[in-house]
Amino acid sequence: MTLLDELRAATGASQVLVDGDAAPYEIDWRRRFHGRALAVVRPGSTAEVAAMVKACRAHGASIVTQGGNTGLVGGSVPDASGRQVVLSTARLNHIRSVDEANLTLVAEAGCVLQRVQEAAAEHGLMFALSLAAEGSCTIGGNLATNAGGTQVVRYGNARELCLGLEVVTAEGRIWDGLSGLRKDNTGYDLRDLLIGSEGTLAIITAATLKLHPRPAAVATAMASLKTLAAATSLLALAHERLGPGLTGFEVMNTRSLDLVRTHFPNLRQPLGPAPWTVLVEHSDAEDQAHATAALESLLGTAMERGLVDDAAFASSLEQANAMWHIRESIPLAQVADGANVKHDIALPISAVDEFVEATDAALVRAFPGVRLVDFGHLGDGNLHYNVQGPAGDGDFVARFEKDINALVYAAVVARGGSISAEHGIGELKREELVARKSPVALDMMRAIKNALDPAGVLNPGRVLMPPARP
Repeated sequence: MTLLDELRAATGASQVLVDGDAAPYEIDWRRRFHGRALAVVRPGSTAEVAAMVKACRAHGASIVTQGGNTGLVGGSVPDASGRQVVLSTARLNHIRSVDEANLTLVAEAGCVLQRVQEAAAEHGLMFALSLAAEGSCTIGGNLATNAGGTQVVRYGNARELCLGLEVVTAEGRIWDGLSGLRKDNTGYDLRDLLIGSEGTLAIITAATLKLHPRPAAVATAMASLKTLAAATSLLALAHERLGPGLTGFEVMNTRSLDLVRTHFPNLRQPLGPAPWTVLVEHSDAEDQAHATAALESLLGTAMERGLVDDAAFASSLEQANAMWHIRESIPLAQVADGANVKHDIALPISAVDEFVEATDAALVRAFPGVRLVDFGHLGDGNLHYNVQGPAGDGDFVARFEKDINALVYAAVVARGGSISAEHGIGELKREELVARKSPVALDMMRAIKNALDPAGVLNPGRVLMPPARP
């Protein structure tokens, strides 16, 4: 039998897509990476995933796992060889169980994040991972990249929100590690190893996710500031005053919100243009009046100290959602405005202000007319530091991306930061990983890859550079 015949036998002929039917799976969300698949296979169970892996391994074909295809680093689309098989998790989309007493939920990898949030809410609970793409990204992809989002400051990344995994190995074996235990020191932590591995070590088919009680009240506000240093000081004050109630702290520069004003004029912004704007969310276990009073007191003190110039408070859930919608519309406004060089970086919070000031100035000197779109999760030190060319310069990114990356990443690493905070490495950043990561760390990564996937079946050429040909 041919590989296609075996795949059809494993999953059903209608679930194996070829030629034009495979086209939507062959290009990424940014339309930057475009490959050609031998086939796209949509298994409906973990057993079908295992059968598919065994067939591909026997025929020497590699597998690229794809969830919602919302990634930004080219990690979930096939290469141009026409020999890779795309494994779509779209049919692995069931909520298997909810354990209210244990505060856990078991979801299959293809479950859209928003559906997981809704399933938790149906039981009066909350799944705390929240992303702009939550209506289309999937739990498998969130875990494969260790996604962050807007509530990391309180609840942590995807890794902290996952208690167990079910995966298919590169040999086609199934590991059921869906335990809902919070303490289990029986050897190496395979769960934490596989989360963030971007489909290169195993294929995630299901996960046991950690739930939390829903807060009694949530207060939301936006505030304008003159400097990023003031935003960092406000964050410290928020930690002091709100404690664990601080659930979100986002920062946006002028250019970020100007793009939203231009491309989404229907989104009314409650504050006028300012050098920097922050979005603060406070969750409270008491009641709405207590939550609002705490946030008002925080920003009132900040105004007295000269940190904040103006503030607007959401007086309803609708207004709070509108504020978050403004923040989450920045990436879409960037797409509408044209190409830009994206950087998903992490820094010690104490270094963020100085990094932005120095790197902004260096970029303006090196590339006159450049426009800087800086926003992100200041609460956990993760910035989306993006560089847009001068108006009308359509070739700017193609000409200068490599030079801009070199400047930005050198500045990040010099301050003890990371070149990827929550988007992953994929294909886009694998060369930078080699240049910026410790050789010892890279050797350990390669040893792990060779041990778990010696035949290179799983997402080869992503995260780590492909091995040199003899």
